[in-house]
Amino acid sequence: MRLIRRFLATAFAASMISAAAAQDGKLNIATVDMQELFKQYYRTNEAQKQINVERARIQKDNNERLARIRDLEENLANLRKQLEDPAINDSKKQTLFKEWQMQQQEGIALDRERREFLQRRNQALNEKMVQRMKGILEEIRKLVEEQAKVDNYDYVFDKSGLSTSQVPFLLYTKDATDITAGLLKNLNKDAPAESLPSEGDPKPEIPQPDAAPAAPAEDK
Repeated sequence: MRLIRRFLATAFAASMISAAAAQDGKLNIATVDMQELFKQYYRTNEAQKQINVERARIQKDNNERLARIRDLEENLANLRKQLEDPAINDSKKQTLFKEWQMQQQEGIALDRERREFLQRRNQALNEKMVQRMKGILEEIRKLVEEQAKVDNYDYVFDKSGLSTSQVPFLLYTKDATDITAGLLKNLNKDAPAESLPSEGDPKPEIPQPDAAPAAPAEDK
C-alpha cells in the first residue's frame, strides 16, 4: 500500500509539472543530493563523533559490569570444585553450597541489571541521535528552500531519494541544474578544520521515520 501511495504521489507530481510546463512554458528545475549534503555537512560529522564518544562510554560501563560478573563466575567455579572434593566434610560443604547459591543469585541479578542498563542507555542514545540528525536535516532543507527562492527555481528534486524497492524516484531530468556543490560549500563555509569529514570517517545515513533503532553494543 505504501509503495502504491508513493507511486501515485510521484505520478501526481509528474502530472503537475507537465501541466505547469504546458501553461507557463519552460520550467526552471534543479536537483540536489540530500544524502551527500547530509553526509558531508560538518555539523553531521560533529554529531556523529559525539555519538561515538557516548557509545564508547556505554561500552566501557558495560565492560566494567561484565568484569564483575566474570569474577563471580570464577568464584563459583572454585566453589564448585570444593563441593566436589571428597575430602571436605558435609558440614563444610553445606556452608560452601549456601555461599555458591548466594553468589549465583548475585551473578544472575547483576547480569539482568547489566542487560537492562545496556538496553536503556542504547535506546536513549539512539533516540537522541535520531533527533539530532533530523534537526540537521531540517537545517539543510531550509537552506535548499532559500537557495531555490534566490535562484528562482520552480522545483528542486532530491536525486538521492529512493522508493521502497530502492529505485531512485528521479531517473531522468532534462536541463536540470545540480546545486549540490554550491549548497555544500555554503553549509561548510564556517566549519572548523577539525570538524570537516574525512575519507575514513563513518558516513551516517539520513534517518528514516520508520527505521528500527540501532542494535545495542555487543558484549565484550
